[in-house]
Amino acid sequence: MVEKMTENTARRKAEHIRICLEESVQGRGVTTGFEDYRLRHSALPEMAFADVSLETSFLGRRLRTPLLISSMTGGTGETGQVNRRLAEAAEARGWAMGLGSLRAALEREELAATFDVRREAPSALIFANLGGVQLNYGVGPDDCLRAVHMAQADALVFHFNALQEVFQPGGNTDFRGLYGRLEEVCRRLTVPVGVKEVGWGIDGATARRLSDAGVAFIDAAGAGGTSWSQVEKHRQTDPLLRVAAEAFEGWGIPTADCVREIRAELPDVPLIASGGLASGVDAAKALALGADLAGFGRSLLREAATGGDLHGKLERVELELRIAMFASGTRKVADLRSPGTLRQING
Repeated sequence: MVEKMTENTARRKAEHIRICLEESVQGRGVTTGFEDYRLRHSALPEMAFADVSLETSFLGRRLRTPLLISSMTGGTGETGQVNRRLAEAAEARGWAMGLGSLRAALEREELAATFDVRREAPSALIFANLGGVQLNYGVGPDDCLRAVHMAQADALVFHFNALQEVFQPGGNTDFRGLYGRLEEVCRRLTVPVGVKEVGWGIDGATARRLSDAGVAFIDAAGAGGTSWSQVEKHRQTDPLLRVAAEAFEGWGIPTADCVREIRAELPDVPLIASGGLASGVDAAKALALGADLAGFGRSLLREAATGGDLHGKLERVELELRIAMFASGTRKVADLRSPGTLRQING
């Protein structure tokens, strides 16, 4: 049974949105690593721009693009509206979509509607989301299944955020024994179960252990974008923890390194690259390194939260990805992995 938390989970979600929009929460002293790579330019691509296709597949589903709106929010009326805007854009543009943690809805079922976006996105690939550590705080396989049903989701992804929990007021920091609990959920659920980080990355060895536990897909969620130690710093009332958070603004494994390590360790496991991606060129590099989907999070948040031109933002990313593929002579997403398409210029 889900434990009731002393902190208002829904209020925390609203605070996270405000902080991400108003404060400096970008990691410092660490980058995504994509700047160390270049796509090979093809002066004679022997194709028409119209020949470029973004169609791909993930978890057995055909998708119009290899792009994902990463898990961000839910749990309040305001964040529910953000999710609906994101879902409408995902449906219109053919992106997959991850929801924010459904923990709030498990605690208070009246909040489930803030995660139910099927009406806005009837055909989109949708990931429900829960904190992995919650498996040590009362969340069991039945709760996981309930979260999937609440969101009418196609899959469930657990986010693992040990560092964030240390800095989060009232954070849950007991990560002992989670491997066995994760293994049980993977065994019992009838939908694919994945794992993601929240911005500090997953290395190859950890990805191997996750795969051995039965995880069906992995989102690297590497460093170079939002740093959740910096987000929680703005919520933290303990002066010692506020100061300590500054030491971790450059923490984590760059996203590009995560993708390369995981793909080398697990050649066939479905892989998502997220964490600091800012353009379609970044997406092309992530796909060339071995990712199957490229995820975008905070870079889409302002438009989603303010009613801005979210569709235009997604369309721009798609256009940049198409142009990068055309200029490197790649017709299909899978062609980006061809030898010689990507070269490392540093490291």
